[in-house]
Amino acid sequence: MNRRQFLKSAAAILLLPIGWRQKSALAQGAPPRPVARRVRPGDPAWPSAESWDRLNREVGGRLIKVQSPLAALQHAPTSALSSEVFQALKNPYYISDQPGLTQTSGWVGAWTSAPSVFAVAATTTEDVVAAVNFARERNLRLVIKGGGHSFQGRSNSVDSLLIWTRAMNRIVLHDAFVAQGCAEKQTPQPAVTIGAGALWMDAYDAVTTKAGRYVQGGGCTTVGVAGLIQSGGFSTFSKNYGLAAAGLLEAEIVTADGMVRIANACTNPDLFWGIKGGGGGSLGVVTRVTLRTRELPPYFGSVWGTIKAKSDAAYRRLIARFFGFYHDHLFNRHWGERIVFSPGHRISVSLVFQGLNRQQAERIWKPFVDWVSASPQDFTFEVPVGFAEIPARRWWDAAFWRKFSPGSVVVDDRPDAPKGNFFWRGDGGQVGWVLHGFRSAWLPAALLKKGRRSDLVDALVAGSRWEVALQFDKGLAGTPAEVLAEAKDTAMNPAVLDAFALAIIAGEGPPGLPGIPGHEPDVKAARRRARAINAAMDELLKVVRNPGSYVGESDFFERSWQQSFWGSNYPRLAAVKKRYDPDGLFFVHHGVGSEEWSADGFRRS
Repeated sequence: MNRRQFLKSAAAILLLPIGWRQKSALAQGAPPRPVARRVRPGDPAWPSAESWDRLNREVGGRLIKVQSPLAALQHAPTSALSSEVFQALKNPYYISDQPGLTQTSGWVGAWTSAPSVFAVAATTTEDVVAAVNFARERNLRLVIKGGGHSFQGRSNSVDSLLIWTRAMNRIVLHDAFVAQGCAEKQTPQPAVTIGAGALWMDAYDAVTTKAGRYVQGGGCTTVGVAGLIQSGGFSTFSKNYGLAAAGLLEAEIVTADGMVRIANACTNPDLFWGIKGGGGGSLGVVTRVTLRTRELPPYFGSVWGTIKAKSDAAYRRLIARFFGFYHDHLFNRHWGERIVFSPGHRISVSLVFQGLNRQQAERIWKPFVDWVSASPQDFTFEVPVGFAEIPARRWWDAAFWRKFSPGSVVVDDRPDAPKGNFFWRGDGGQVGWVLHGFRSAWLPAALLKKGRRSDLVDALVAGSRWEVALQFDKGLAGTPAEVLAEAKDTAMNPAVLDAFALAIIAGEGPPGLPGIPGHEPDVKAARRRARAINAAMDELLKVVRNPGSYVGESDFFERSWQQSFWGSNYPRLAAVKKRYDPDGLFFVHHGVGSEEWSADGFRRS
């Protein structure tokens, strides 16, 4: 080969995509040997200080030695600092801005929030690539965190390297988006591209409050965008708009080989499918997502109230009457959120609606309210049934809520916080909590039919010795046909398609960690509550076969998690995992492929 031919060949190689060149380089060497054990600090193979310094330079000085704000309290639990820190732990925005904290403090008997050794505070995709390559080459336990909302402890691990994407929160609106490689297959449509570290409050502020459109995301404003999409994702209005994952048009993801891949319906479609509900942290590091946006309805509204029955027989009649009312009038695209069945024969209503106005909602509810009112000897309204509507554009507008209903929201009170930061007061109990137990199960729509309704009533009467919540917006039965079709094209357990609600039974305690006197979890109470939670769920499962469970809100101790979280989709998900992460660099508790590893992700089984 002469010099000119050589230069042409070299130039052709350099013009190929970076990912292709990386793949070719790997192919020329010996195949990697499966990792048997990841290294920890103190192991001879743990990276040297010089290695960490090189990584720090590669990521522009954004390598952090992680410290939890709680660490100092182990030596001074009664100091003024203690009060300050635990007050801050009531603010989810503060928690999300700390690399050493997670939104859940832990789960008694399961896991405790613990900081990584180092974190790459990524601001670019290149930072993520550097961290992935460093972890793979040095056999490190790798953790990914954006919002840090995992109930299962998937966004933290001791002795690990953390990829912290919180600063990757850029949001860009598109009038006519077409996914890469799909120019001849997709019609341009309005969309929004959101960085992996953004919270849903950031997305709603940009898309709805400022731009007057709607994006399907999470009901809790402080959940991370990328994590929710990978879990499937439900919101208050899922009965109309479906899964958040179904609105995904494209994602950028860094896979275990350090390649930056675009995943959409036309490019890497298997990976795209896996991202949509396959669970966060298993297939790679998602760095950005592009989601469909939609027209915003004129109004969103809410209905609330609490009814107490005065006897066992009255309580049974109340539940039966409610489900007849629900089946005939609320089991449709307009209604979402929850009903809670509580000890003491109480039903608490906390529902929302869209596509209706307040007057229409009141007319729909009048027959049921009149029926309850007609039997004062059996029922009382502890909280009268009330109705409200607001312009949909104001639903996530902090300034509006401060004036309209300041008691409904809690504002981020840090001096330098963005003025739009708030969270719903009803979500405040989750901030920093320690879980004692958490079970969920999808309830099939067949239970609403007259022939099965009595079974549902019996199960709820027995189960509500503990609080049982039915989250109607987390089951897709009753949604429009096009919504179901889109949901079928995700990795979610198909059980969600025929579920009218997700039953959630849980218990928790205040923020705390072992080793901090005065703030340690109450282990005895936790065990007692866990037994009660399991007993309540056992009553519901008597009337449900193979119900499935939502991966984002589920039991840490779920035994058949592959079937429960993904059902018949698990073999396909496992194949995607094998293709893009054959050596298991990405590990999370009960994530795809985690059965090949020890519970902490450090040893191959």
